[in-house]
Order: sequence, then structure tokens, then C-alpha cells
Amino acid sequence: MTVRAEKSSTRARNGADAPPRAADRIRATARDLFYREGIRAVGIDEIVTRAGVTKPSLYRAFSSKDELAAAYMRDYDADFWESVDAVMAKHPGDPRAQIMAYLTRISVRSQSDDYRGCGMTNAAVEFPDRANPARLVAVENKRELRRRLTELARELGAAEPEILGDGLLLLVEGAYVSGQLFGKGGPAGSIALVADRMIDACLKR
Repeated sequence: MTVRAEKSSTRARNGADAPPRAADRIRATARDLFYREGIRAVGIDEIVTRAGVTKPSLYRAFSSKDELAAAYMRDYDADFWESVDAVMAKHPGDPRAQIMAYLTRISVRSQSDDYRGCGMTNAAVEFPDRANPARLVAVENKRELRRRLTELARELGAAEPEILGDGLLLLVEGAYVSGQLFGKGGPAGSIALVADRMIDACLKR
């Protein structure tokens, strides 16, 4: 892709009339605020002030706050899978090691001082309306995570891969929430160990 084509693609994603640099600042600022404080708690005025842009420039890039929230979720989703894929790639052909590596990463991350849980889970809780654009991104992310965990369980040879996959997903979601409640030393630190024992119990004998 040429530089010109790449810039055109960026403008198409961010809003045809908005300067890409302003749109990028808006996205980065919204991501930080939405994750730390919650999407509903953050107003447009705070975003434009922190980003150093005008309100008209924001609305040229994003038609509404809901669309900005959905853009935040899409960015979060892309980064999430990039991170998951990078962890999995370190253990090719070894589904158990892939699961352990992924859960160990969650264990470490969920006990960091700046941890605010999973942005996808948080958005699903914030927006009960099933048609909300941000919620739709979150739901699709969770469905794909469930599918991948079930597929890893199948590769492991679990007698009932769907049950093991769901069990792993429930551990993940529990770690997301408990990490915010307990911080360092909390139950999220045991997620890999619990999963390891769960896997043993679910494997074919």
C-alpha cells in the first residue's frame, strides 16, 4: 500500500473530513479515559480538552459518542487479539502450554496497580442495550474467545471440549473482576494453577 493510499484508508476509518492526527489524538485520549473511568462517566468535553482538539473536529471524525466508544472497542479488540496471538505463537502445537501462557499473562496483568479489568467485559456491563455499538463489539469478542478456548480444549483431547472451554472462559472472566477487587495477592493470581487442575480433570482417561 502506498503512503497516499494508507493515509486515505486512515481518513476513511477516522472520518473523511477530520485531520488524521486530531482523530488519532481523540482515539488515544478516549481509550485512556474510557478504560480508567468507564465510558458513561467520561463526557465529550473532557475528551476534547484532554486531546487538545475542538468539539467540531471530534464530531467530524465520529458521528456520536456511541460511535467513538465503538471505535475504542474496535481498537481494544484488535490489540487484545494481537496480544493473545503473540502469547500463543510462543508455544506452537502445544495447546496446554498456550492456555497456561495466556492465563499466566492474565494473572500478572490483573494484579497490576493500574488494572481496571477487561474493557470488553466492562463495556458489556455498562451497556445493557443489546443493540449498542460498543456492546456489540464486546459480545463478538467474547464469542470468539469462547470459540478459541473450546478449540484448544478439543486439541487437548478433552472428553467434553465445550465444557472445558466454558470452564476456562469462566475462570478468565472471574480473574477480570476479582483483579479489580483484590489487586495483588488476590485469587486471580491462581488462575493458571486452577486451570491446570481443571484440564487434568477434563482430559480423557
